[in-house]
Amino acid sequence: MPDSKNTAADANPPMRVAKDIQLDHQLAALRRRLIREATRATDLLKQSFDVLFNSSEAGVKEIRDIEKEIDAEEVKIEEECFRILALQQPFGSDFRMLTFCLKVNSDIERLADHATSMAKISKKLQGHASQWPPALEEMMQRTPVMCEELLRAVINSDVEAAQQVVLRDKIIDRLDKQVFRELAEFIEQNPSDSSEYMLMYRISREIERVGDLLGNIAEDVVYLVTGEIVRHEGKSKKPS
Repeated sequence: MPDSKNTAADANPPMRVAKDIQLDHQLAALRRRLIREATRATDLLKQSFDVLFNSSEAGVKEIRDIEKEIDAEEVKIEEECFRILALQQPFGSDFRMLTFCLKVNSDIERLADHATSMAKISKKLQGHASQWPPALEEMMQRTPVMCEELLRAVINSDVEAAQQVVLRDKIIDRLDKQVFRELAEFIEQNPSDSSEYMLMYRISREIERVGDLLGNIAEDVVYLVTGEIVRHEGKSKKPS
């Protein structure tokens, strides 16, 4: 009579392999969805900068509509993450991938929120911005570069590109402080335009938060690839 325990053990490896293959497919599909949403969110940020310079009611509405779609997808991705976690019980690098998707998914949704906030501010400026602070213009030029570098880091699991994004975030932080100083001078010179300049400072704060989110995602890429948590490390490093 065959040993039922041995029979079960013999059957287990193929079942384990099948489950691993299924998990691999599920995580790969999840990663593709995450990259697609990250691409949409970073494109939305670029679009919001265009709207700031070329105030457009239609452009603002389009940004808000896309943000709603990203919000809906964020919920679906989160549900899929929890479903995989409950049914597959991943560990090791698979668990890192799942936690990466959960954390980054939330940050992507917040990127879309900030893009929409900037688009709404453009309606209040109504295309009448007479003078942009040079530091703010530089922030708007640097942020799309950060977005492209971050996408490259996520798609290619590129640790070096991710580390560059973290360093670029420090530059954005520095520029945000410079915007405050420049706007203080503008207000002193043209107090009648102070409300316009305060709106510009709100834009600077939105971009600074965007930079933080991009940096957070980049740090999560490092964690995904290496297993090392680098958040809060290297604060004394100066960006080049």
